[in-house]
Amino acid sequence: MAFNVGNKKGAISEINVTPLVDVMLVLLVIFMITAPLMLNGIKLDLPKTKEVNPISLNTTQVVLSFTASGDYYIGETKVLRGEIIPEVKSLFSKNKTDTLFLRADFGMKYGDVAKLMSFLKREGILKVALVTEIEKK
Repeated sequence: MAFNVGNKKGAISEINVTPLVDVMLVLLVIFMITAPLMLNGIKLDLPKTKEVNPISLNTTQVVLSFTASGDYYIGETKVLRGEIIPEVKSLFSKNKTDTLFLRADFGMKYGDVAKLMSFLKREGILKVALVTEIEKK
């Protein structure tokens, strides 16, 4: 923090930007902390497994969420079943990836998740990774 303690009397013609920088740094830290939390905005009760292959989801990954009510979300956008394939393929080319991360609610029937995976593979999405939570000891 800079103070002007000179002997000059009169108006200070300099702008003190230190409080502005402080506010900007606080906002930056807040966005850095909340951005990863926004990726998991769709509330799901994921199956719990022992840690096998740890991943951290980010904005460049394509994440399909399948809720207990049977709704589909790509990222945080709700989509119809018929819109899944074009949207996923568009995001694959945009993000230069070919892996779909599937988050299915624990309450979903195994058969429904298997049917969704079969649908994805028939439509050319061959790399599907299942997202689970780590089982607590």
